[in-house]
Amino acid sequence: MIKQFVRTSILSCASIAVLAGCGITESAHQPANQNSAQLQGVPKNIIMVVADGMGPAYTTAYRNYVDDPTTPSIEPVVFDDILVGNASTYPAQVSGYVTDSAAAATALAAGVKSYNGAIGVDVNKQPVNSVMYYAKSKGMRTGLAVTSQIVHATPASYIAHNESRKNYNEIADDFFDVRVNGEFVADVMLGGGTSYFEREDRDILAQFIDAGYEYADSYNRLASVTAGSNVLGLFAPVALPAVLDDKRKNRLEYLTKNAIKHLENDNGFFLLVEASQVDWAGHANDIASAMAEMHDLAITMEYLRDYVEANPDTLVVLTADHSTGGLTIGANGDYRWSPEHLKSLSASVMTIALEMANEENPGEFVAAKLGLSLNEQELATLNSISNQDDKARFSAVKTFLDTKTNTGWTTGGHTGVDVEVFAFGAGYQSFMGQIDNTDIAKKIFSFIDKKQPAKIAFPSKKVSTNIELTSDEDDDELCDFKEDWRCN
Repeated sequence: MIKQFVRTSILSCASIAVLAGCGITESAHQPANQNSAQLQGVPKNIIMVVADGMGPAYTTAYRNYVDDPTTPSIEPVVFDDILVGNASTYPAQVSGYVTDSAAAATALAAGVKSYNGAIGVDVNKQPVNSVMYYAKSKGMRTGLAVTSQIVHATPASYIAHNESRKNYNEIADDFFDVRVNGEFVADVMLGGGTSYFEREDRDILAQFIDAGYEYADSYNRLASVTAGSNVLGLFAPVALPAVLDDKRKNRLEYLTKNAIKHLENDNGFFLLVEASQVDWAGHANDIASAMAEMHDLAITMEYLRDYVEANPDTLVVLTADHSTGGLTIGANGDYRWSPEHLKSLSASVMTIALEMANEENPGEFVAAKLGLSLNEQELATLNSISNQDDKARFSAVKTFLDTKTNTGWTTGGHTGVDVEVFAFGAGYQSFMGQIDNTDIAKKIFSFIDKKQPAKIAFPSKKVSTNIELTSDEDDDELCDFKEDWRCN
């Protein structure tokens, strides 16, 4: 028997604020043209943003990274203006205290704790439906915009049902096969993953095109699609390039804008946005990519803040699924962090490490790509690693930047710390204080439920139960370096 959703009410904003000792005032999170009644109402549009792997240290580091050193104070950033609370991230008890992205995404999408590796299923491997599914059942338009492949753990959990996050082809099948009263779960899907949708055994891409979806295989092609269309945009065989290597340095904002262009309608929309590669930078302990991906996210949040000012019936919620890497700002007993060494990179550390082996003067090549003036000893150090293998060079360049910036890491995996919650727009107060990640989905369910009534058609799909429940280190951490260094 498939478990029915229990859409429970959340503690009132006032109660949560008292319990959390929260001193947040409404005006601090209120766009200029919104009044109290609008902000406390039911949102017409809901935009859920997940910054994969973004623990609290990442937002602090980003504030320091973009700080103007010529001023006496560290200037606030967009995240400071919209912070409302924290969320716990632990998975179902069978997986302990530290979640992977799949269990966390299932919690954020469906309000259900599950085991590490679970995609849209509970601990009994039974399908659970997401807020995106429910929004579609209510007649809202729905979509996602991510920088990973769209079948990766977070976006997959909003659409698919599978025993394991690693079954990418089966998950891609669900994007076409799982329906809401005969309709596809998502009207707009933007990200990477062509190799999972255009396969020898099944051409799902062709099926979507035959079903009336516009297809975009480049950013420029996406811009030419008529507003209001159903769109499948796949811009890479697997994931999008790291932002430092992408021709669009605002790629997440661009995808978000285009998704909204096709989703806006009189009945409202639900949009999932994921800054997917903050997590991959954390897994790799790559501080340069971590700050670049955070900047991509910050630009997106600034755009969404402007969008809410113009559309005050919209709710935006941002959180992380977990923290990755155990990032520390300062390390080795040295009370220093020097992010200025990260501001001039013209390529990712991985690209630099791969290309330096072909250079006659590798040290000078790396210095130019990093945008740094290096001394003779530093150049000699970089020259000395040029004949090592790809993985060793990557590790050496990362370590070089960690030393220059005095950045620390405790793990190549996830940590179990609480993550921050940010919200603004209609109904943002519901997310204030100390909450659990499942509470975010439950409150979104309650907002959607206040729209016109509709019957939910739950899927009949049966999910295999022959899965070994383990702590599942998250396949992001077990990638083959040469095949896919970003841990897809």
